[in-house]
Amino acid sequence: MKTITDTNALDTFCKSAAACEYITVDTEFLRERSYYSKLCLIQLALPGKTNDGAVLVDPLAEGLSLKPLYELFGNAGVVKVFHAARQDLEIFYIGADVIPRPLFDTQVAAMVCGFGDQVGYETLVNKITSKALDKSSRFTDWSRRPLSDAQKNYALADVTHLRQIYEFLRNKLYENGRSNWLDEELEILTTPETYIMKPEEAWQRVKTRSTSPKFLAAVKELAYFRELHAQTTDVPRSRIFKDDALIEVASTLPSSIQDLQKSRLLQREARKGIISQGILKAVKTAGEIPQSQLPKAPEPPDRQNLNPALADLLRVLLKANTEKAGVAAKLIASAADLDSMASGCFDIPAMRGWRYEVFGEDAAKLCKGEIGLSTKGKKVVCIPIETGAR
Repeated sequence: MKTITDTNALDTFCKSAAACEYITVDTEFLRERSYYSKLCLIQLALPGKTNDGAVLVDPLAEGLSLKPLYELFGNAGVVKVFHAARQDLEIFYIGADVIPRPLFDTQVAAMVCGFGDQVGYETLVNKITSKALDKSSRFTDWSRRPLSDAQKNYALADVTHLRQIYEFLRNKLYENGRSNWLDEELEILTTPETYIMKPEEAWQRVKTRSTSPKFLAAVKELAYFRELHAQTTDVPRSRIFKDDALIEVASTLPSSIQDLQKSRLLQREARKGIISQGILKAVKTAGEIPQSQLPKAPEPPDRQNLNPALADLLRVLLKANTEKAGVAAKLIASAADLDSMASGCFDIPAMRGWRYEVFGEDAAKLCKGEIGLSTKGKKVVCIPIETGAR
């Protein structure tokens, strides 16, 4: 197998790839010890049935520039095929301000084709290629060199089987007319904002039970400090302090180093130095926020107008329509979404795009009394209701 370690070799390969319909891509990276992922290996494969057109690119090789690859990522004539691309795309966007286009994500495509929600690569390999993957190198430290042949073969398999999977799913999408479904789902993956973590919004990911505005203000300031410090020092946010410690501090509101020493959950490193100063400053800042500017928890859904019987009918309709379409019900609407509809609120994903085609349109008609549900053999079917019959 070929491992590319210099820019000229990468440029030669990318020029060959530029003449192809598509190229399969995967990466290996480490993130356990850093905030940002450390790119350790890139796997690429040209169309074909052998490993001749598949290579490994070593981004850790001295003097290697990835510019030829990034130029290929911008080539609109070559489809870039990934499986579960989000983390890979984040690496390329954060590291080089590049998002590969046009993009094809086989995990998303498999979802649209009825393989279920977030189907794994190994499952697709088994179902589509009837082959088994060797997972013995799954826990490799990809930053260490040299890589063994077993590790290289493991990495390469992530792009060689991907060719057959891509061609199968591409043809399946064309046959069932669902290519536009895939395009809708990929919009989020190709939007730069998807990969930008704003420190001022970090508090929204902290799960809390209290909705007290003053408590939430402390959570917001502490989460802001933690996220900004993690980004600046390239350290995992959990290494600074974990969510349970953040909630404890937001509850106890320490005002001195002595107070911090009483914490049960703060790590020792967080009780001194820059982190302790940042914590105390965050608590102080939160305490100075005017009442009118304190953050508020999202308003819970209004369930006063919930029609339980209608909610049950919507569940039956969802199950029937998704079985007919061959997609997982939870990809279309959640239980909370159905309750929202049964309460008169239709601002949910199921009322847009391909989800509307599968379920939303019929659901709206059911809520308005324009259709009813009946059975035909073992199937549930929609029947129109005439105005005079209501």
